[in-house]
Amino acid sequence: MFKTIIEPFRIKMIERIRMTTETERRELIAKAGYNVFRLHSDDVLIDLLTDSGTGAMSAKQWAAMMRGDESYAGSPSFYRFEAAVQELMGFPLVIPTHQGRAAERILFSTMCKPGDIVPNNTHFDTTRANVEFAGAKAVDLPCLELADLSSEFPFKGNMDVEGLKALFEKEGRERIPLVMITVTNNSGGGQPVSIANMREVAGVCRAFDRPLYLDACRIAENAYFIKLREPGYAGKLVRDIVREMCDLADGCTMSAKKDAIVNIGGFLATRNADLAQQEQNLLILTEGFPTYGGLAGRDLEAMAVGLHEGMEEDYLQYRITSTGYLGNHLHEAGVPILRPPGGHAIYLDAARFAPHLQPLALPGISLCVELYVVGGIRAVEIGTAMFGKRNVETGEEQPGPRELVRLAIPRRVYTQSHVDYIVEVVEEVFRRREHLKPFRFLEQAPFLRHFTAQYGMVE
Repeated sequence: MFKTIIEPFRIKMIERIRMTTETERRELIAKAGYNVFRLHSDDVLIDLLTDSGTGAMSAKQWAAMMRGDESYAGSPSFYRFEAAVQELMGFPLVIPTHQGRAAERILFSTMCKPGDIVPNNTHFDTTRANVEFAGAKAVDLPCLELADLSSEFPFKGNMDVEGLKALFEKEGRERIPLVMITVTNNSGGGQPVSIANMREVAGVCRAFDRPLYLDACRIAENAYFIKLREPGYAGKLVRDIVREMCDLADGCTMSAKKDAIVNIGGFLATRNADLAQQEQNLLILTEGFPTYGGLAGRDLEAMAVGLHEGMEEDYLQYRITSTGYLGNHLHEAGVPILRPPGGHAIYLDAARFAPHLQPLALPGISLCVELYVVGGIRAVEIGTAMFGKRNVETGEEQPGPRELVRLAIPRRVYTQSHVDYIVEVVEEVFRRREHLKPFRFLEQAPFLRHFTAQYGMVE
Protein backbone atom coordinates (compact mmCIF):
# COMPACT_ATOMS: atom_id res chain seq x y z
CA MET A 1 0.00 0.00 0.00
CA PHE A 2 2.84 2.42 0.86
CA LYS A 3 6.23 2.71 -0.86
CA THR A 4 8.25 3.51 2.24
CA ILE A 5 9.73 0.54 4.10
CA ILE A 6 9.58 1.12 7.84
CA GLU A 7 11.58 -0.92 10.32
CA PRO A 8 9.23 -2.86 12.66
CA PHE A 9 11.18 -1.69 15.70
CA ARG A 10 12.35 1.49 17.45
CA ILE A 11 15.95 2.40 18.20
CA LYS A 12 16.71 2.26 21.92
CA MET A 13 20.50 2.55 21.85
CA ILE A 14 22.96 3.70 19.20
CA GLU A 15 26.55 2.89 18.30
CA ARG A 16 28.73 5.58 16.76
CA ILE A 17 30.08 5.13 13.23
CA ARG A 18 33.53 6.66 12.83
CA MET A 19 33.58 8.61 9.58
CA THR A 20 36.72 8.20 7.44
CA THR A 21 37.95 9.75 4.21
CA GLU A 22 38.76 8.04 0.94
CA THR A 23 42.45 8.84 1.43
CA GLU A 24 42.44 7.22 4.86
CA ARG A 25 40.65 4.14 3.56
CA ARG A 26 43.08 3.71 0.68
CA GLU A 27 45.93 3.54 3.20
CA LEU A 28 44.02 1.27 5.59
CA ILE A 29 43.14 -1.36 2.96
CA ALA A 30 46.72 -1.43 1.66
CA LYS A 31 47.98 -1.97 5.22
CA ALA A 32 45.48 -4.85 5.55
CA GLY A 33 46.98 -6.64 2.53
CA TYR A 34 43.89 -5.70 0.51
CA ASN A 35 41.88 -8.23 2.52
CA VAL A 36 38.75 -6.71 4.07
CA PHE A 37 38.76 -9.41 6.77
CA ARG A 38 41.97 -7.86 8.11
CA LEU A 39 40.47 -4.38 8.56
CA HIS A 40 39.62 -3.06 12.00
CA SER A 41 35.83 -2.90 12.22
CA ASP A 42 35.87 0.68 13.53
CA ASP A 43 37.49 1.71 10.24
CA VAL A 44 34.37 0.49 8.38
CA LEU A 45 31.35 2.75 7.74
CA ILE A 46 28.80 0.13 6.62
CA ASP A 47 29.76 -3.45 7.45
CA LEU A 48 28.24 -5.93 5.01
CA LEU A 49 30.95 -8.56 5.44
CA THR A 50 28.48 -11.01 6.96
CA ASP A 51 25.06 -11.30 8.54
CA SER A 52 26.43 -13.91 10.97
CA GLY A 53 26.38 -12.72 14.57
CA THR A 54 26.15 -9.08 13.52
CA GLY A 55 22.44 -8.55 14.18
CA ALA A 56 20.97 -6.38 16.93
CA MET A 57 19.31 -8.29 19.75
CA SER A 58 15.91 -7.23 21.03
CA ALA A 59 14.88 -5.94 24.45
CA LYS A 60 13.27 -9.35 25.09
CA GLN A 61 16.53 -11.12 24.28
CA TRP A 62 18.55 -8.85 26.58
CA ALA A 63 15.98 -9.35 29.32
CA ALA A 64 16.13 -13.13 28.88
CA MET A 65 19.91 -13.03 29.22
CA MET A 66 19.54 -11.70 32.74
CA ARG A 67 18.01 -14.99 33.85
CA GLY A 68 20.79 -17.04 32.27
CA ASP A 69 21.77 -19.84 34.65
CA GLU A 70 25.48 -20.62 34.51
CA SER A 71 25.37 -24.02 36.15
CA TYR A 72 27.85 -26.40 34.54
CA ALA A 73 25.28 -29.18 34.14
CA GLY A 74 21.49 -29.21 33.94
CA SER A 75 20.97 -25.46 33.53
CA PRO A 76 17.31 -24.44 33.06
CA SER A 77 18.59 -22.09 30.34
CA PHE A 78 19.46 -25.15 28.26
CA TYR A 79 16.03 -26.69 28.71
CA ARG A 80 14.31 -23.49 27.60
CA PHE A 81 16.55 -23.40 24.53
CA GLU A 82 15.97 -27.10 23.83
CA ALA A 83 12.20 -26.62 24.11
CA ALA A 84 12.29 -23.78 21.56
CA VAL A 85 14.13 -25.95 19.00
CA GLN A 86 11.81 -28.91 19.62
CA GLU A 87 8.69 -26.75 19.32
CA LEU A 88 9.70 -24.86 16.18
CA MET A 89 11.68 -27.50 14.30
CA GLY A 90 10.50 -30.82 15.71
CA PHE A 91 13.90 -32.46 16.18
CA PRO A 92 13.87 -34.31 19.53
CA LEU A 93 17.63 -34.40 20.23
CA VAL A 94 19.36 -31.01 20.44
CA ILE A 95 23.10 -30.48 20.97
CA PRO A 96 24.24 -26.88 21.59
CA THR A 97 27.50 -25.61 20.09
CA HIS A 98 29.27 -22.28 20.17
CA GLN A 99 28.42 -21.67 16.50
CA GLY A 100 27.46 -23.43 13.28
CA ARG A 101 30.90 -24.58 12.19
CA ALA A 102 31.31 -26.46 15.48
CA ALA A 103 28.08 -28.32 14.73
CA GLU A 104 29.39 -29.08 11.23
CA ARG A 105 32.69 -30.40 12.58
CA ILE A 106 30.93 -32.73 15.02
CA LEU A 107 28.44 -33.94 12.40
CA PHE A 108 31.00 -34.70 9.70
CA SER A 109 33.60 -36.07 12.12
CA THR A 110 30.99 -38.51 13.38
CA MET A 111 29.34 -39.51 10.10
CA CYS A 112 32.13 -39.28 7.51
CA LYS A 113 35.31 -41.22 6.86
CA PRO A 114 38.09 -40.66 4.30
CA GLY A 115 36.84 -41.29 0.77
CA ASP A 116 33.20 -40.49 1.53
CA ILE A 117 31.15 -38.03 -0.51
CA VAL A 118 28.75 -35.39 0.87
CA PRO A 119 26.38 -33.85 -1.70
CA ASN A 120 24.81 -30.45 -1.08
CA ASN A 121 22.94 -27.93 -3.23
CA THR A 122 26.01 -25.77 -2.58
CA HIS A 123 28.38 -26.09 0.38
CA PHE A 124 29.36 -22.83 2.02
CA ASP A 125 32.98 -22.23 3.02
CA THR A 126 33.05 -23.69 6.55
CA THR A 127 30.78 -26.59 5.57
CA ARG A 128 33.08 -27.55 2.72
CA ALA A 129 36.17 -27.16 4.90
CA ASN A 130 34.75 -29.40 7.63
CA VAL A 131 33.74 -32.07 5.10
CA GLU A 132 37.24 -32.02 3.62
CA PHE A 133 38.88 -31.97 7.06
CA ALA A 134 37.07 -35.26 7.79
CA GLY A 135 38.68 -36.70 4.65
CA ALA A 136 35.48 -36.67 2.60
CA LYS A 137 34.69 -34.91 -0.67
CA ALA A 138 32.16 -32.07 -0.85
CA VAL A 139 30.10 -32.22 -4.05
CA ASP A 140 27.89 -29.31 -5.12
CA LEU A 141 24.70 -30.12 -7.02
CA PRO A 142 22.99 -26.76 -7.67
CA CYS A 143 19.92 -26.70 -9.89
CA LEU A 144 20.50 -25.96 -13.57
CA GLU A 145 18.58 -22.67 -13.32
CA LEU A 146 21.34 -21.16 -11.16
CA ALA A 147 23.65 -21.05 -14.19
CA ASP A 148 21.72 -18.05 -15.54
CA LEU A 149 22.43 -15.43 -12.89
CA SER A 150 20.10 -12.88 -14.47
CA SER A 151 16.97 -15.05 -14.77
CA GLU A 152 14.00 -14.58 -12.45
CA PHE A 153 13.55 -18.27 -11.57
CA PRO A 154 12.12 -18.16 -8.02
CA PHE A 155 13.97 -21.10 -6.44
CA LYS A 156 17.55 -21.02 -7.70
CA GLY A 157 18.66 -22.54 -4.40
CA ASN A 158 17.19 -25.91 -5.37
CA MET A 159 19.27 -29.06 -5.60
CA ASP A 160 19.72 -30.91 -8.89
CA VAL A 161 17.61 -33.99 -8.10
CA GLU A 162 18.61 -35.91 -11.21
CA GLY A 163 22.24 -35.12 -10.45
CA LEU A 164 21.79 -36.51 -6.93
CA LYS A 165 20.30 -39.74 -8.29
CA ALA A 166 23.16 -40.07 -10.76
CA LEU A 167 25.71 -39.53 -7.98
CA PHE A 168 24.16 -42.32 -5.88
CA GLU A 169 24.08 -44.65 -8.88
CA LYS A 170 27.67 -43.88 -9.85
CA GLU A 171 29.33 -43.87 -6.41
CA GLY A 172 27.05 -46.21 -4.46
CA ARG A 173 25.17 -45.45 -1.26
CA GLU A 174 28.05 -46.77 0.90
CA ARG A 175 30.20 -43.77 -0.03
CA ILE A 176 27.48 -41.20 0.72
CA PRO A 177 26.81 -41.08 4.49
CA LEU A 178 24.35 -38.17 4.27
CA VAL A 179 22.87 -35.57 1.94
CA MET A 180 22.68 -31.91 2.93
CA ILE A 181 20.60 -28.97 1.69
CA THR A 182 21.59 -25.41 2.61
CA VAL A 183 18.55 -23.14 3.14
CA THR A 184 18.83 -20.54 1.82
CA ASN A 185 21.64 -21.43 -0.60
CA ASN A 186 24.29 -18.95 0.53
CA SER A 187 27.07 -19.68 -1.98
CA GLY A 188 24.39 -19.84 -4.66
CA GLY A 189 23.36 -16.24 -4.09
CA GLY A 190 21.17 -16.51 -1.02
CA GLN A 191 18.50 -18.14 -3.16
CA PRO A 192 15.69 -20.17 -1.57
CA VAL A 193 14.88 -23.87 -1.88
CA SER A 194 11.29 -24.90 -2.60
CA ILE A 195 9.32 -27.40 -0.54
CA ALA A 196 8.70 -29.35 -3.73
CA ASN A 197 12.45 -29.70 -4.32
CA MET A 198 13.10 -30.68 -0.72
CA ARG A 199 10.38 -33.32 -0.98
CA GLU A 200 12.02 -34.78 -4.10
CA VAL A 201 15.45 -34.82 -2.47
CA ALA A 202 14.00 -36.49 0.64
CA GLY A 203 12.46 -39.13 -1.63
CA VAL A 204 15.85 -39.88 -3.20
CA CYS A 205 17.41 -40.15 0.26
CA ARG A 206 14.73 -42.61 1.37
CA ALA A 207 15.17 -44.67 -1.81
CA PHE A 208 18.88 -45.04 -1.06
CA ASP A 209 18.38 -45.26 2.73
CA ARG A 210 20.47 -42.23 3.54
CA PRO A 211 19.67 -39.35 5.97
CA LEU A 212 18.87 -35.83 4.82
CA TYR A 213 20.28 -32.91 6.85
CA LEU A 214 19.55 -29.21 6.59
CA ASP A 215 22.01 -26.39 7.00
CA ALA A 216 19.22 -24.40 8.63
CA CYS A 217 20.90 -21.12 9.54
CA ARG A 218 18.54 -19.09 7.30
CA ILE A 219 15.54 -21.40 7.39
CA ALA A 220 13.07 -18.65 8.40
CA GLU A 221 14.05 -16.49 5.43
CA ASN A 222 13.76 -19.53 3.16
CA ALA A 223 10.30 -20.27 4.58
CA TYR A 224 9.19 -16.70 3.91
CA PHE A 225 10.24 -17.01 0.26
CA ILE A 226 8.19 -20.22 0.06
CA LYS A 227 5.22 -18.29 1.45
CA LEU A 228 5.72 -15.60 -1.21
CA ARG A 229 6.56 -17.73 -4.22
CA GLU A 230 5.42 -21.36 -3.94
CA PRO A 231 1.85 -22.23 -4.93
CA GLY A 232 -0.34 -23.26 -2.00
CA TYR A 233 1.70 -21.57 0.73
CA ALA A 234 0.54 -17.93 0.66
CA GLY A 235 -1.88 -18.44 3.55
CA LYS A 236 0.46 -20.46 5.76
CA LEU A 237 2.41 -19.17 8.74
CA VAL A 238 6.19 -19.07 8.41
CA ARG A 239 6.64 -21.20 11.52
CA ASP A 240 4.39 -23.89 10.00
CA ILE A 241 6.42 -23.84 6.78
CA VAL A 242 9.62 -24.15 8.83
CA ARG A 243 8.18 -27.19 10.58
CA GLU A 244 7.17 -28.74 7.26
CA MET A 245 10.72 -28.28 5.96
CA CYS A 246 12.19 -29.88 9.07
CA ASP A 247 9.73 -32.78 8.94
CA LEU A 248 11.34 -33.80 5.64
CA ALA A 249 14.79 -34.02 7.26
CA ASP A 250 16.56 -36.35 9.67
CA GLY A 251 18.52 -33.57 11.35
CA CYS A 252 20.12 -30.18 10.93
CA THR A 253 23.00 -27.94 11.79
CA MET A 254 22.29 -24.30 12.55
CA SER A 255 24.36 -21.24 13.12
CA ALA A 256 21.95 -19.33 15.35
CA LYS A 257 23.94 -16.20 14.51
CA LYS A 258 21.71 -15.80 11.45
CA ASP A 259 17.96 -16.38 11.76
CA ALA A 260 17.98 -16.67 15.56
CA ILE A 261 19.53 -13.17 15.65
CA VAL A 262 22.18 -13.77 18.32
CA ASN A 263 25.83 -12.78 18.45
CA ILE A 264 27.08 -16.30 19.22
CA GLY A 265 25.59 -19.78 19.28
CA GLY A 266 24.46 -22.73 17.23
CA PHE A 267 23.32 -26.31 17.50
CA LEU A 268 23.18 -29.76 15.97
CA ALA A 269 19.84 -31.61 16.01
CA THR A 270 18.87 -35.15 15.04
CA ARG A 271 16.26 -37.88 15.36
CA ASN A 272 18.87 -40.63 15.75
CA ALA A 273 19.58 -41.42 19.42
CA ASP A 274 22.65 -43.57 18.73
CA LEU A 275 24.20 -40.89 16.55
CA ALA A 276 23.36 -38.21 19.11
CA GLN A 277 25.25 -40.16 21.77
CA GLN A 278 28.38 -40.26 19.60
CA GLU A 279 28.04 -36.57 18.84
CA GLN A 280 27.63 -35.70 22.51
CA ASN A 281 30.82 -37.62 23.31
CA LEU A 282 32.72 -35.50 20.80
CA LEU A 283 30.98 -32.36 22.08
CA ILE A 284 32.24 -33.04 25.61
CA LEU A 285 35.77 -33.46 24.30
CA THR A 286 35.98 -30.16 22.43
CA GLU A 287 33.00 -27.90 23.26
CA GLY A 288 31.63 -28.62 26.71
CA PHE A 289 28.99 -30.51 28.66
CA PRO A 290 25.82 -31.35 26.63
CA THR A 291 23.70 -28.80 28.49
CA TYR A 292 25.91 -25.85 27.60
CA GLY A 293 28.04 -26.90 24.61
CA GLY A 294 30.59 -24.10 24.79
CA LEU A 295 28.01 -21.39 25.52
CA ALA A 296 27.07 -19.37 28.56
CA GLY A 297 23.57 -19.83 29.93
CA ARG A 298 22.75 -16.28 28.88
CA ASP A 299 23.57 -17.17 25.25
CA LEU A 300 21.19 -20.14 25.40
CA GLU A 301 18.46 -17.82 26.70
CA ALA A 302 19.04 -15.34 23.88
CA MET A 303 18.84 -18.14 21.31
CA ALA A 304 15.57 -19.45 22.75
CA VAL A 305 13.94 -16.03 22.31
CA GLY A 306 15.66 -15.27 18.99
CA LEU A 307 14.43 -18.47 17.34
CA HIS A 308 10.87 -17.27 17.88
CA GLU A 309 11.60 -13.65 16.87
CA GLY A 310 13.33 -14.71 13.67
CA MET A 311 10.10 -16.32 12.49
CA GLU A 312 7.85 -13.32 13.15
CA GLU A 313 5.93 -12.40 9.99
CA ASP A 314 6.25 -8.61 10.22
CA TYR A 315 9.99 -8.85 10.85
CA LEU A 316 10.50 -11.15 7.85
CA GLN A 317 8.37 -8.95 5.61
CA TYR A 318 10.57 -5.97 6.48
CA ARG A 319 13.76 -8.02 6.14
CA ILE A 320 13.00 -9.45 2.69
CA THR A 321 11.47 -6.21 1.40
CA SER A 322 14.45 -4.11 2.49
CA THR A 323 16.95 -6.49 0.89
CA GLY A 324 14.84 -6.55 -2.26
CA TYR A 325 14.76 -2.73 -2.26
CA LEU A 326 18.56 -2.67 -2.39
CA GLY A 327 18.75 -5.28 -5.13
CA ASN A 328 16.02 -3.78 -7.29
CA HIS A 329 17.51 -0.28 -7.14
CA LEU A 330 20.92 -1.60 -8.21
CA HIS A 331 19.33 -3.65 -10.98
CA GLU A 332 17.42 -0.62 -12.27
CA ALA A 333 20.69 1.33 -12.34
CA GLY A 334 22.22 -1.33 -14.60
CA VAL A 335 24.45 -2.88 -11.93
CA PRO A 336 24.79 -6.62 -12.64
CA ILE A 337 23.49 -8.67 -9.70
CA LEU A 338 22.29 -12.20 -9.17
CA ARG A 339 18.53 -12.14 -9.73
CA PRO A 340 16.08 -12.28 -8.10
CA PRO A 341 17.27 -10.60 -4.87
CA GLY A 342 18.04 -13.01 -2.03
CA GLY A 343 16.93 -12.79 1.58
CA HIS A 344 20.03 -11.98 3.60
CA ALA A 345 22.21 -10.41 0.92
CA ILE A 346 22.58 -8.96 -2.54
CA TYR A 347 25.22 -10.59 -4.73
CA LEU A 348 27.05 -8.41 -7.25
CA ASP A 349 28.10 -10.31 -10.37
CA ALA A 350 31.78 -9.37 -10.39
CA ALA A 351 32.42 -11.15 -13.70
CA ARG A 352 29.96 -8.86 -15.51
CA PHE A 353 30.80 -5.87 -13.28
CA ALA A 354 34.46 -6.00 -14.35
CA PRO A 355 34.59 -8.04 -17.58
CA HIS A 356 38.15 -6.86 -18.25
CA LEU A 357 39.35 -8.94 -15.26
CA GLN A 358 39.69 -12.71 -15.69
CA PRO A 359 38.82 -14.97 -12.70
CA LEU A 360 42.47 -15.51 -11.75
CA ALA A 361 42.85 -11.73 -11.58
CA LEU A 362 40.41 -11.92 -8.64
CA PRO A 363 37.72 -9.48 -9.82
CA GLY A 364 35.71 -9.99 -6.62
CA ILE A 365 38.66 -8.92 -4.47
CA SER A 366 39.19 -5.88 -6.67
CA LEU A 367 35.52 -4.94 -6.31
CA CYS A 368 35.61 -5.40 -2.51
CA VAL A 369 38.66 -3.13 -2.29
CA GLU A 370 36.99 -0.42 -4.36
CA LEU A 371 33.72 -0.53 -2.40
CA TYR A 372 35.73 0.07 0.77
CA VAL A 373 37.92 2.82 -0.68
CA VAL A 374 35.05 4.74 -2.31
CA GLY A 375 32.40 4.43 0.39
CA GLY A 376 33.75 2.62 3.44
CA ILE A 377 31.57 -0.43 2.70
CA ARG A 378 32.96 -3.83 3.66
CA ALA A 379 31.64 -6.68 1.49
CA VAL A 380 32.93 -10.22 0.90
CA GLU A 381 34.16 -12.01 -2.21
CA ILE A 382 32.48 -15.31 -3.04
CA GLY A 383 34.50 -16.35 -6.04
CA THR A 384 37.95 -17.61 -6.90
CA ALA A 385 39.56 -16.43 -3.65
CA MET A 386 36.97 -18.28 -1.55
CA PHE A 387 36.20 -21.31 -3.72
CA GLY A 388 39.03 -21.61 -6.22
CA LYS A 389 41.53 -24.44 -5.88
CA ARG A 390 45.31 -24.24 -5.66
CA ASN A 391 47.57 -27.14 -6.59
CA VAL A 392 50.02 -27.28 -3.68
CA GLU A 393 52.75 -28.95 -5.77
CA THR A 394 52.60 -26.73 -8.86
CA GLY A 395 51.05 -23.57 -7.40
CA GLU A 396 48.54 -23.56 -10.27
CA GLU A 397 45.21 -21.88 -9.50
CA GLN A 398 41.78 -22.98 -10.67
CA PRO A 399 38.93 -20.44 -10.66
CA GLY A 400 35.79 -20.79 -8.59
CA PRO A 401 32.37 -21.58 -10.11
CA ARG A 402 31.14 -17.98 -9.98
CA GLU A 403 32.63 -14.53 -9.34
CA LEU A 404 30.32 -12.85 -6.82
CA VAL A 405 30.60 -10.15 -4.19
CA ARG A 406 28.11 -10.49 -1.34
CA LEU A 407 26.55 -7.51 0.41
CA ALA A 408 25.24 -9.27 3.54
CA ILE A 409 22.72 -7.24 5.54
CA PRO A 410 22.97 -7.50 9.35
CA ARG A 411 19.57 -7.99 11.00
CA ARG A 412 17.89 -4.99 12.66
CA VAL A 413 21.06 -2.87 12.44
CA TYR A 414 20.89 -0.46 9.50
CA THR A 415 18.06 1.90 8.55
CA GLN A 416 16.64 2.78 5.14
CA SER A 417 19.01 5.75 4.79
CA HIS A 418 21.96 3.36 5.19
CA VAL A 419 20.53 1.22 2.39
CA ASP A 420 20.16 4.28 0.15
CA TYR A 421 23.80 5.15 0.86
CA ILE A 422 24.86 1.62 -0.16
CA VAL A 423 23.00 2.07 -3.47
CA GLU A 424 24.86 5.33 -4.14
CA VAL A 425 28.27 3.86 -3.37
CA VAL A 426 27.77 0.77 -5.54
CA GLU A 427 26.52 2.92 -8.41
CA GLU A 428 29.61 5.16 -8.11
CA VAL A 429 31.96 2.14 -8.16
CA PHE A 430 30.06 0.81 -11.18
CA ARG A 431 30.72 4.11 -12.98
CA ARG A 432 34.44 3.66 -12.21
CA ARG A 433 34.47 -0.07 -13.06
CA GLU A 434 36.96 0.19 -15.94
CA HIS A 435 39.59 1.31 -13.42
CA LEU A 436 39.31 -1.81 -11.25
CA LYS A 437 42.77 -3.36 -10.93
CA PRO A 438 43.78 -7.05 -11.07
CA PHE A 439 45.01 -8.70 -7.85
CA ARG A 440 47.03 -11.79 -6.97
CA PHE A 441 47.71 -13.85 -3.86
CA LEU A 442 50.81 -13.00 -1.83
CA GLU A 443 50.06 -15.29 1.12
CA GLN A 444 47.38 -17.93 1.67
CA ALA A 445 46.50 -20.65 4.18
CA PRO A 446 45.70 -24.26 3.17
CA PHE A 447 42.11 -24.07 4.51
CA LEU A 448 39.65 -21.17 4.33
CA ARG A 449 42.36 -19.03 2.78
CA HIS A 450 40.12 -16.02 2.14
CA PHE A 451 39.93 -15.23 5.87
CA THR A 452 43.63 -14.48 6.29
CA ALA A 453 45.10 -14.17 2.79
CA GLN A 454 47.14 -11.18 1.72
CA TYR A 455 46.86 -9.85 -1.84
CA GLY A 456 48.92 -7.64 -4.06
CA MET A 457 47.67 -5.22 -6.71
CA VAL A 458 49.00 -5.99 -10.21
CA GLU A 459 49.95 -2.73 -11.91
